[in-house]
Amino acid sequence: MHIGLIGGIGVAATVVYYQRLNAAVSARGGKLDLTIVNADVQELIRNNLADNRAEQSASYAVYIDRLKAAGADCVAISSLGGHFCFEETKAISSLPLISGVTPLDDYFAAQGLAKIGLLGTRVVMKTKLYGQLRQTEAVAIEDRIEELGQTYQDMAVAGACTEKDRQTFVKAGRHMVEQLGAQAIVLAGTDLNLAFDGQSPGYKVVDALDVHVEVLTQLATGELSLDEAKAA
Repeated sequence: MHIGLIGGIGVAATVVYYQRLNAAVSARGGKLDLTIVNADVQELIRNNLADNRAEQSASYAVYIDRLKAAGADCVAISSLGGHFCFEETKAISSLPLISGVTPLDDYFAAQGLAKIGLLGTRVVMKTKLYGQLRQTEAVAIEDRIEELGQTYQDMAVAGACTEKDRQTFVKAGRHMVEQLGAQAIVLAGTDLNLAFDGQSPGYKVVDALDVHVEVLTQLATGELSLDEAKAA
């Protein structure tokens, strides 16, 4: 199956999606058929902060039409923060939209995680993953959401993580484990690999990007149908 990916939001997340998706499909003996379009990260930030769902979904629709013209069979958004207008986009999309949020609830439950801590954009942390978790409780450091959200945004735009910012995220995760009872910290921002890859923070880390990539890999290799993926 030909996978379409809305990338560029941010660039580092897009690279990791490509790397991990390519590696996963190759490990299964498959051949990846993928087209990526480059979206405007500054436009996404403006619309996300202002909750301009109609405007952002209309922008996505243009990119999705390009992916369809390139032969894509479905499309994914390479940003959990970019999912804030998922339902609005789904309603006008010319291709089936594969969520990176919907599969997480079942994944956490299967891992036996009753409570998880969130790191990501302001909206992801404030809404506790858009209110889509039913089987697992999500927590965030409520009085630091603005600070952590801004730090994440700056890192995503820069495509690089300073040591100071890395320590900010690692310590925030430790606080949620030790003070809020989180059994794992979820990287609910697709650029957080910049801060956590190669690190040993001393607690369980779940990269939401990997859960999304697994769904896309199963689609790409024919292990999963579009109907099954949309229901996941």
